[in-house]
Order: sequence, then structure tokens, then C-alpha cells
Amino acid sequence: MKQEIAIQMRDISKTFGDVKANEDVNLTVYEGEVHALLGENGAGKSTLMNMLSGIYTPDSGSISIHGKQVHFTSPKDSIALGIGMIHQHFKLVEVLSAKENIILGEKGGFFTKGKELSKKIRQISDHYGLDIDPEKKVYEMSVGEKQTLEIIKVLYRGAKILIMDEPTAVLTPQEIKRLFQIIRNMRDKGCAVVIITHKLNEVMEISDRITVLRKGKSVETVETSKVEVPNLIEMMVGKKVSLSIEKKNIENKRVLLEVDNLRVINQEKKNALDEVTFSLYSGEILGVAGVAGSGQKELCETLAGLVKSDKGRIFFEGDNIVGKTPRDIIQLGIRMGFIPEDRLGMGLVGTMDIVHNIILKDYQTQPGFFLKREDSTAKANEIVERLDIQTPSIYTEVKKLSGGNIQKVLLGREIDSEPKVLITAYAVRGLDIGASYKIYDLLNEQKEKGVGVLFIGEDLDVLMELCDRVMVLCNGKITGIVNTDEVTKEEVGLLMTGGSLEKEAAHVKSK
Repeated sequence: MKQEIAIQMRDISKTFGDVKANEDVNLTVYEGEVHALLGENGAGKSTLMNMLSGIYTPDSGSISIHGKQVHFTSPKDSIALGIGMIHQHFKLVEVLSAKENIILGEKGGFFTKGKELSKKIRQISDHYGLDIDPEKKVYEMSVGEKQTLEIIKVLYRGAKILIMDEPTAVLTPQEIKRLFQIIRNMRDKGCAVVIITHKLNEVMEISDRITVLRKGKSVETVETSKVEVPNLIEMMVGKKVSLSIEKKNIENKRVLLEVDNLRVINQEKKNALDEVTFSLYSGEILGVAGVAGSGQKELCETLAGLVKSDKGRIFFEGDNIVGKTPRDIIQLGIRMGFIPEDRLGMGLVGTMDIVHNIILKDYQTQPGFFLKREDSTAKANEIVERLDIQTPSIYTEVKKLSGGNIQKVLLGREIDSEPKVLITAYAVRGLDIGASYKIYDLLNEQKEKGVGVLFIGEDLDVLMELCDRVMVLCNGKITGIVNTDEVTKEEVGLLMTGGSLEKEAAHVKSK
């Protein structure tokens, strides 16, 4: 049986200033298929899908939907033709119920009778194997439920083509499994599903075909069952890349950092961190896992002296550093390298060049007002070369670099400071595959030097492979600290939702 074409994009080009985001890109997606759009950051995936959803208009090329050529001037045009985009960051109103969010923005939506609306939502849910309570408020929902609601929102508006941007970025393994079943149900009902992602193992599991983009161009479209992961990486990067992380066991570890009963109250007067207690050892990488907003940001900032704790103690090599400023901590001889989640907002000064950003912390430890220019230039050149930072010059303003290169400048500076503890928050976010594995190698080098690394990450596969132990946060509390060699990814996912491994073991035993 011949498959009907749902989407045909031919020779699509889009330029922003001097940047060619897409250049002569071709994409064909059939009805009843899951099509993965794969590529490094900056390859043009999101730009291409934003044109399909009416957010951008192509500079050249054509788009056909179900065989008819179309021209979108706004997202409204795209929605009218049955295209729904589910963004990585959910667009929901927290204080409204599921059904209120579904009809939000619909013409005459709030005049729809409640019972009729709830009935229609349940019909859609039953048809596609979804599960949502129409009356439930968004703020009461888990991340997985919010994503399900986003899917129902576009299906309610008649979507038969769904675009999902990094759909698993903030989900636990259990929620990912549930989402994949929903996607398969939609495919089986004839929907065309396009997934933008960078997670190769998930691409291999859920997609039927894959289109690879590199530097704004479509490289190749392949059937998932006929391609291997190394081939996909080579298509994405343009060269062979080794995807292996060597985990070495370091002997004679000692406690570097002890956190005792730490509590931090946020601006909403809620516990961002609650009774948090753990130790970080020299020569280990301690991962921190948790769904977004579980207290990771507050933990980083409190340890670095940027946020005041409301209770508890933090011992660094035996000294309580609670109440000390970041400068106090540095002047005590404690080099706590801190790579924040917000690169330019907190980590670097965007209007300063690479040289001055790299030596930013040196000003407060050097005698006098001036640093030797030759030393600063040599240090910047060495870091740029070692981390393969793509920049016209070491005197280029940091804000003019790509996100990945900005991250390399920040990480290079922190590692160069020879810290005893290195705190990293999403250290590879925005980096391509090759650069990410370079960062993992650098972190392992620090581990071998006896540095204690606190690694806050969002990719559980990487956390399990890179880290010696993983500490799991849920609603500001520690639900478990586990050795990565002794647990499964699914067990870590259970802890991320507030579950207990002991209770799960007892439940399995009772069956």
C-alpha cells in the first residue's frame, strides 16, 4: 500500500543577517510515520520546523501539505491545515485546568459547554491512548502530564501533523516510555509525527525514518532500520567520532565537601532545598539528577556562595563556608570552579573579549591593579587551542560566539583555575556531540587530578556513564544517592519522581 505524503519541503532556504540557517533543505514526511530530524545544535532543525509551523516564512523554496502547495504567513495558517507544534518549553497557564488550557485562544472557546468539552477531550484521549483529567489544574500536574496536555491541545484543534521539539528533554525514563507509546498510537492512527532531537538512542527506538541536517543543509534521509548510530554521527558531524566515556576508579579518596542539613527558602517562601545532606570526595564525579526545578540551581548557587542558606552547614576541607561571599571563598584558597546554568547572565561578561573573560577571576588574587598582558594572552591562546574554541580572535567579544563556544570559554577558565571542587550545571548544553565528549574527557582529567566534580545533568544516559555516584533530587529533597554501577536508569527515574527503591523492591517481591 502506497503511503501518502503529508509534508513536502523543497529547496527551503532561510537567512538571518549573514547567517544561513537553512540552505536548499529538502524534507518529505509520510502519513503514518515517525520522522526524526537529527543534527547538531545550529544545524537548522528548529528553523526548518518553525517555517513549517508558520512562525517564519522561507526566503525561497516551497512547502506542500497533503499534496497542495501552501504559503504560511502566521502560525494560524499552519494550525488551520492541521499542523501542531509542541515546543520544548510548555506553553500552558499554570492556574487553569486542562480543559481551560485546551480551549484557550479558540474562538468562542470559553462558551463551550463544560460537559461537551470534557466529553470531546475524553474521546480524543481514548482514541490516541492518552490519559488526562480535564478538570485538573496544570500546577498539580507532573511534567509528563503537562506534555500529554500539550499533545491533546493540538489534537483538539484537528492536528494530523505533529512537530515535537526535544520532547524527552525533561522527562523521566518512565515518562519517556509512556510518551513513545502515545507517539506510536498517533502514528498508527495515520498522524505524521516529526521529532526534533539530539538523543540518538531515542531516535533509533521511536523513528521510522531520519533526515540529518548539517550546517543548515539536508545531508541524507535514511530508514532507521537500515542505519547504525556511528553512521548517523558521521552524517551529523562530518567525521567519525568516538562515543565512549572511560570511567576510572580513583583510590585513596578523601572528603572535600560536606553538606549537612541544608535548607534554602525561595522567593515564594517554599523550600527550594530541604534537609539536603551529602558528601563529595576527591577523585569522583557526583552526578545530580532530577526533573527541572527540583533544586539543582539553588544547590549550585548556595555552594558557590551566591545564595544564602536558611539552615545547615557546608564544610569545605573542614571549614564551614556558610555565610562567606564568593570572594571570601576564593581568598581562603578555596578554588570552587562554578559553571552556572546561565552562561552570559552569571558566568561571563558578553561585551568583554575572551582574554578578559578568562582572566576575570585573576584580578582578585593578584597583587596590584594590573595583570601581565603577555601571560593573559598566552593563557587565552592555550585554552582556545586546547578546547578547539571556534573564534575569529581571542579579542572577539564573547557574546558574538556560538552557544557551544561560549560554554567552552567558561569551562576552560574554570578548569584553568585548578579548583579543588568543580561545580558544573548542564556543562554540555548547546554543544555538539564531539565537543560534548571533549568536555567529558576534561572532567575525567580533573577527576584523575583529585578534583571533586559535582555534575548537574539532564541526560540520564550520560549521568550513568560518566558519574561514579548519582544524587537524585525531587522537590528540593534527596530521594537517593546511588552508585551508578549498581542501579538501572529506570530506578534513577523512579527516584526522580519521589519514589523509593526499597518500596519498589518490596512491591516486586510481593508479586
